[in-house]
Amino acid sequence: MIKVLVVDPHPLFRLGLETLFKSTSDIEVSGSLRSGIEIFEFIRRHPVDVIILEVDLPELNGITTLRAIKKEHRSTNMLMLSNQPEEIYAVSTIKAGASGYLNKMSSGEDVVAAVRKIFSGGTYLSPEMSKQLTFNDSKMSTSRIFKRLSTREVEVLKLLSIGKKNKEISQELDINEKTVSTYKSRLFRKLNVNNLVDLVHQAKHQGIT
Repeated sequence: MIKVLVVDPHPLFRLGLETLFKSTSDIEVSGSLRSGIEIFEFIRRHPVDVIILEVDLPELNGITTLRAIKKEHRSTNMLMLSNQPEEIYAVSTIKAGASGYLNKMSSGEDVVAAVRKIFSGGTYLSPEMSKQLTFNDSKMSTSRIFKRLSTREVEVLKLLSIGKKNKEISQELDINEKTVSTYKSRLFRKLNVNNLVDLVHQAKHQGIT
């Protein structure tokens, strides 16, 4: 039996996943949590095979949570299931240690297939995303530029986009303020902007906020 932990701030969505997995013979929900901070204590006390995790979590964002869990529990499998755009976040979360990424518009069948594949040691992305990653195109679109951002750069960009100051970002990501400034400079250069307003506009245009 595959033991799944569901972590999402929305009770109805968690309930939906619990109902979905009740219809399977090989997957059961061992826990349902609203925030990333709650995960650490839970997985110390209960066996979990796959964690289904939202990017947008209260208190500690999903990518930061992902990094911290993989640092403590390297063998834990993580599926990111979020409304955030797959073309931006899929690569970043896989780099950070996730085993799969799906948009919340995906079907229940896709979610079940993703859990099974991840449990068996595979990596799961939507067919569309897999095609994009293997398609070699010399044209550099804005979305392709965003794909080239590191996981940490995406984290910093998201926090800047919701109005966080350098000091707040440094505290949330557990890095110093000088490092935050360095990431901000890299974002300006990579996204070809020279001020914070344009940077945030780019992020909103791509659906990062």
